[in-house]
Amino acid sequence: MKLHWKIIIGLVLGIVYGVVAATYGWGGFTSDWIAPFGIVFINLLKLIAIPLVISSLVTGVASLSDLKKLSRIGGKTIAIYVTTTAVAVTIGLVVVNTLRPGDRVPVEMQQQLQETYEQDVENREEAAEGVKDRGPLQPVVDMVPSNFFGAASNNRNMLQVVFVAIFIGVGLIQVPKEKADAVLSVFDGFNHVIIRMVDVIMLMAPLGVFSLISNTITTVAQDNISQVVELLGALGFYCIAVISGLLIHMVVTYTSVLKIFSSMPLGNFYRGIAPAQLVAFSTSSSGATLPVTMERCEEKLGVSEEVSSFVLPLGATINMDGTALYQEVAAVFIAQTLGMELGIAAQLTIVLTAVLASIGTAAVPGAGVIMLVIILEAIGVPSAGIALILGVDRILDMLRTVTNVTGDASVAVSVASTENQLGEVNLDEASDKARASAD
Repeated sequence: MKLHWKIIIGLVLGIVYGVVAATYGWGGFTSDWIAPFGIVFINLLKLIAIPLVISSLVTGVASLSDLKKLSRIGGKTIAIYVTTTAVAVTIGLVVVNTLRPGDRVPVEMQQQLQETYEQDVENREEAAEGVKDRGPLQPVVDMVPSNFFGAASNNRNMLQVVFVAIFIGVGLIQVPKEKADAVLSVFDGFNHVIIRMVDVIMLMAPLGVFSLISNTITTVAQDNISQVVELLGALGFYCIAVISGLLIHMVVTYTSVLKIFSSMPLGNFYRGIAPAQLVAFSTSSSGATLPVTMERCEEKLGVSEEVSSFVLPLGATINMDGTALYQEVAAVFIAQTLGMELGIAAQLTIVLTAVLASIGTAAVPGAGVIMLVIILEAIGVPSAGIALILGVDRILDMLRTVTNVTGDASVAVSVASTENQLGEVNLDEASDKARASAD
């Protein structure tokens, strides 16, 4: 059975078990005996995320052989990422103003949600205060670490790790080849070891997905499945607005990118990237999914290691299309719910702030909500309004992570195609195993 089918089975069983557990009050049992397997799965992916970024980016940048090639590929990558993010925010703006989901939330539900998530709101506001008080060039300062080992000790510092890895790669380009080869061989060998570790970790993927989905449902339901139904009913139009925007972006924007820059059939693309999408859905972290995304792009979509090792780690750090779209919809939804009409200037402020905020958003679950607080403050909407969406945020976080990962893969395929580094697509896992046995 192919990997993505095993993961889908784990996903379905997790949903079934989660509903049953929420109905019969098995939340404590699930938290103690089921959730730990999901935590182990995520921790394993996070464990190899930074070593993978370092080894792959160093070898990828160094293999470009000259700074002109690096600037060309880097320019294409960043241009496409920023463009797709701007398109995502625009789609979100159109959808939320068309559906106007904020007009459909009853007043009593607004009060109930604000009371339920009052403590969560305070915590998010405190976290956002530290970000909001920074100077305009603070993101540039934060990107350059004073201690590499300190930066590498925390997955939230991925942008700093990316900077150091690119810096090392640039240094390798500029020293004599015989000097660089010794260092490069170490990173290259390490990179291949990490990729093989991904294969081992993915053996646990079906169990990990089952555990994560089960725990998500019981956590949201709080041993009362009717609470989930009631919450989704009240916030249903908001969920529809976000999901519609994400689907439109994936179907229209990413399809256009693939059609413009490559000749890869869409069926091949989505079959190849499906396991990474499923892992993204269950973990809600594009950073944790990065090892799987790289493996699928290289082995199943034919993206060269040179391109994937540069484009994908960078994408997991700065390409947050799904997060930007969600922030746009959520900000306008909260304003609508509170009876505040946003003018063109305010909505353009959201667009600009969401694009910039998505670049600096950590690739971990829930980070988008903290950046949302900053966006709300920028347009004069009370940040306490995030209480209205926290109840369904985890579910939508899973979906927008899928969008982010799909965007990373589509850009990797596109850049590889424009650089003539897109090889043959191989989706037959059985033939892979047979070939490996023969070798």
